[in-house]
Amino acid sequence: MHSLSKVLPAGAQVTRTKGWSELRVRSTPQLSISISPTLTALAMAADALAGRRRGLPEPWRRAIGSRVGRIGHEAVRPLGAPGHPVAPDFLVPRTPADGDVTVQAQITALRDFPPENLVKDLERTFGPGEPPAHWRSAAARPAHWLRGYAGALSEVWNTTEPLWKQARSLLDREVQRVGIATVRGGAELLLGALSERITYGERGLLISGTEAGTYDLGARDIVLVPMLAGRESVIFSLDDPEAVWIAYPVPGVEALWREPMAPAVDELSALVGPVRADLLCALDQPMTMSMLATGMRIAPSGLTYHCDRLRAGRLITRERRGREVWIARTERAEELLDLFRR
Repeated sequence: MHSLSKVLPAGAQVTRTKGWSELRVRSTPQLSISISPTLTALAMAADALAGRRRGLPEPWRRAIGSRVGRIGHEAVRPLGAPGHPVAPDFLVPRTPADGDVTVQAQITALRDFPPENLVKDLERTFGPGEPPAHWRSAAARPAHWLRGYAGALSEVWNTTEPLWKQARSLLDREVQRVGIATVRGGAELLLGALSERITYGERGLLISGTEAGTYDLGARDIVLVPMLAGRESVIFSLDDPEAVWIAYPVPGVEALWREPMAPAVDELSALVGPVRADLLCALDQPMTMSMLATGMRIAPSGLTYHCDRLRAGRLITRERRGREVWIARTERAEELLDLFRR
């Protein structure tokens, strides 16, 4: 079974405890890393759509919420039920223990998932009989729920993929960090620094959660899955017979949310004009045309004109994703802003 605080192990449970999941580690664990962005989409969906707030900035909550339709909202709602961090395995049909998994591969697996297996998975997670109230609609109409959930993940990813592309250097750095820790024997230090909700002690790993237990790593590897998510977001699975996996916020992710140091706007304005200077400064992260128009209080027609001029100067890129056009600064624009920040 899975949880948005944790994903627990089938058959590996030893005892029940309160407040923490303990993963007992009897020797130096073997680490690997999986770049599986579906966990980012899942964390953002739970935060923005289901109300399980874990530190996602409000502009991204609004952007995701406006993109996902009613059926998707309804499908994701069980993920935010108060006091219920544990969730069924079908939320992540292809686990990171199998290696890197694309969002499209996960969505395809969800759409191919037999509805009757969803009902069986609910029974494995919550026991025989009727599931908890927040999962009853999924049990009653499993095919409908799977379509809604797959559609919600798809829309969340369409909204946030530009941010994922922008984080490429952070993800590359994390791959290097995990590789160095594995080679140089620093696995325990690395595991203890993944999140404020994770500590590494004498007996192994402790992860905070509302439904907790004690588990044994045994001979399994630990697969680390960096996410672009709020600082308190942790998703993990201890029940895969091949490997444990832990999804956590990639170090430095807060830089993607934070306003950059302001350039000297007056000087930049003299070069590109005041509106375009403000527009470039606003694009500290990729945004849709509607997000930009709202934030800058510019009519869409006027915004299009200024974006055309900036694009002609190779200072922004435009990319259509579904119904939205996304705008992002180019490397040339970053160099220009850095010049005026000095």
